[in-house]
Amino acid sequence: MRDWFASEKAQKTAPDISPANESSDLVERIGVLRTAVESVIKGKPDTVKMALVTLLAGGHLLIEDVPGIGKTTLANAISRSLNLEFQRIQFTSDLLPSDVIGLSVFNRRTSDFEWKPGPIFSNIILADEINRATPKTQSALLEAMAESQVTVEGISRRLPHPFMVIATQNPSEHHGTYPLPESQLDRFMLRLHIGYPSIEDEKTILRDRESADPLNDLRPVMSAAELNGLQSRAAAVSVDDALLDYLLAIVEHTRRHESLELGISPRGAIALFRSAQALALVNGREYCIADDIKQLVVPCFAHRVIVSSRITSHRQRTTEAQRILTDILSSATVPI
Repeated sequence: MRDWFASEKAQKTAPDISPANESSDLVERIGVLRTAVESVIKGKPDTVKMALVTLLAGGHLLIEDVPGIGKTTLANAISRSLNLEFQRIQFTSDLLPSDVIGLSVFNRRTSDFEWKPGPIFSNIILADEINRATPKTQSALLEAMAESQVTVEGISRRLPHPFMVIATQNPSEHHGTYPLPESQLDRFMLRLHIGYPSIEDEKTILRDRESADPLNDLRPVMSAAELNGLQSRAAAVSVDDALLDYLLAIVEHTRRHESLELGISPRGAIALFRSAQALALVNGREYCIADDIKQLVVPCFAHRVIVSSRITSHRQRTTEAQRILTDILSSATVPI
C-alpha cells in the first residue's frame, strides 16, 4: 500500500521516506488545516490549535461561551475543512432522543419495521446549544461519544469513522438552559472558551463579512484517509514513563484536594494522555514533553472536577476549578 505521507512528486531515484521528511509532511498537512480554519476564526490561533488537537486525538469538543462569540462558526469551519459527512443538530427543549439517534418506522407495504437513522450517523456532528435540550435528550449522546455506536431496541449500530461531536453551549445562567450532567461532560476531551476578539481582529471580521460570509468560501483541505493517518500518528507519539508519572501525580492531586468534591477519573487521565500526544504532533514532534501536558490540564480537567458545593454560580465554579488546577500544576514536580 502506498504510504500517503510520501511526496506526490515523482523522483528519479527511490523516494526519501525518512522519519524527518515524514514529520515535515505531517506538520505541513496540519498547517494547511489550521490555516483554513484560521481564515474564518480571526485572532484565536490557540483556540483553533486546541480544537485541532481534539480532532487528531479522536476526542469530542465542548465550546462554551456567551452567544455571538463564534462557537458555531468554529465548529462549521472545522467541518467544512474536512471532506467528511457533516450534520448540524439544533438542540432545543422539544428535541427528542429519536430525533438524534433515529427510530424504527412501521412499513405497511412490507408489514415490518424499518430503521431510519438519525443525524448522529455522520462523521462530524455539530450539537448546537446542547444545553438547551432536556437531560433525557442530552443522554442520547452518551453511548455514541463513548463507544462510537448507538443501541436502540437491543440492537447496536456502529457509527461512521472518524466520528467527532463538536458541541456548543451557553453559560448555564442563561435563560432556557439545562446544566450538562457530569457523565456527559466527562465524554468531552477538551472544553474551550473563545472570548471576545481584540479591536483589530474584530475590525478584520467586519471587513471580511462586508460582502459575503467567508465561511461560504471554505473548501475541504483534508480527506478522511489523511485524517485517519494523522490520528494514527498522534496515537503513536512517544510518551516517556517520567511524563506518565507526572500526569498521574496531577490526577492524584485532584482526587485528594480539599476543595474538590470529585477528582479526575481514569477516563479523564486517558483524555489528557491522548490530547498531549496530539499536541506534540501538532507542534511537529514525535514525542511528548512536560509542556504538552501542562498546556492541556485546564482545558482537559476543568469541566471534569467538581468544586465545593458552597459555590453555586457556574461561572464561579469554572473560575475556581481553573484556579485549583493551576495551583496543582505549580506544586507538581516537573520531570527533567
